[in-house]
Amino acid sequence: MCHGQDSRPPAPPRTGPVGERTTGTLTAADGATFSAATALPGRRARAGVVVLPDIRGLHPYYVALAERFAEAGLAAVAIDWFGRTAGVCADGVRPEGFDWQAHIPRTTHEGVDADVTAAIAQLRARAGADLPVVAVGFCFGGSHAWRLAGGNLDLAGCAGFYGRPALVGDAADRARLPTVLLVAGADTVTPVAEQLALADRMRAAGAEVGVAVYDGAPHSFFDRAHGEWAEACRDAWEHVLALVGQVARP
Repeated sequence: MCHGQDSRPPAPPRTGPVGERTTGTLTAADGATFSAATALPGRRARAGVVVLPDIRGLHPYYVALAERFAEAGLAAVAIDWFGRTAGVCADGVRPEGFDWQAHIPRTTHEGVDADVTAAIAQLRARAGADLPVVAVGFCFGGSHAWRLAGGNLDLAGCAGFYGRPALVGDAADRARLPTVLLVAGADTVTPVAEQLALADRMRAAGAEVGVAVYDGAPHSFFDRAHGEWAEACRDAWEHVLALVGQVARP
């Protein structure tokens, strides 16, 4: 089960004011328009984050997560997957009954890369041309975050929660960016062993890869409603923020 419509992300361990929250659209180089949510911190951002959502696309969890990153002092843009096949989100987010199953098979790596590139441009337009940017994804988005570690986009690092190594494919053997895998120990979607094997492949390709396995944690544990996983959420935040700190500008 990926994050549902009522799910919300846990707060980061260190918080500050949010300077701006907006939802709107971005346009990729191929002319495709897609929905996105942008959040900026109240002070100068040291890095930016492209938030890659789960299979449901841009729903409220990810709008809130962009704001949580802004609270942590980072500029963030959360994107939707489905601008090319479903159009932009009528109300800024995908509704609870959105038929994502009809659209996920129609997404392409090329389309994802074009949308991430547009999100990077948005972050740098709003927070500085020299802004280092990392990709942070969840489930379907986590898979793409790991894939992007072996791609050619202008990213500084990648982190993925409960992704599927099968979607990473041969990109694992080209991995070059610092990468973090946040692994739910009781994930019924992808066995832990497969994710550990992916980390080994990426290391063999030359990437610096960190792995955190949260024993007993379910898929989509990164949720403020899951009180029993509060410590895992805090630790996962620390891993993501450490990756960002590694690549951030002074």
